[in-house]
Amino acid sequence: MTASIPKKHVHVACALIERDGLVLAAQRSAVMSLPLKWEFPGGKLEAGESAEECLQRELVEEMGVTITVGRPLPQHTHSYDTFTVTLYPFICSLERDTITLHEHAAMVWLPPDELHTLDWLEADRPVLEAYGRLIGLPPRGVVSHA
Repeated sequence: MTASIPKKHVHVACALIERDGLVLAAQRSAVMSLPLKWEFPGGKLEAGESAEECLQRELVEEMGVTITVGRPLPQHTHSYDTFTVTLYPFICSLERDTITLHEHAAMVWLPPDELHTLDWLEADRPVLEAYGRLIGLPPRGVVSHA
């Protein structure tokens, strides 16, 4: 009997950045894992780093922006075929409006009730649903583009 190799488990902080009633979504580039899917920007926590510190570091690296980290949303764990991810989402705001994409293919600002129309990463879908509940949107599920 062959022992199964445990899946890699990554811990990722992600930002739901709000501005003028809109929320930022970022599209992964074609060379990233899970290419061209939409996500809330963020990145992997480093050893000894809080989720809030990670978000501030990652958003400077990925988008050249400084953010204010606000209210946390419930963390969520999702298992893909080859790895497991635990997301630590936070509602955030920009400290300045100029965004320069260093890793993502595209970004879009959408009203919260239109976010569900994008082709989201599976792990981000429960975060989107939790955000919708928090701000009082009716449940509608997230469109799957499989």
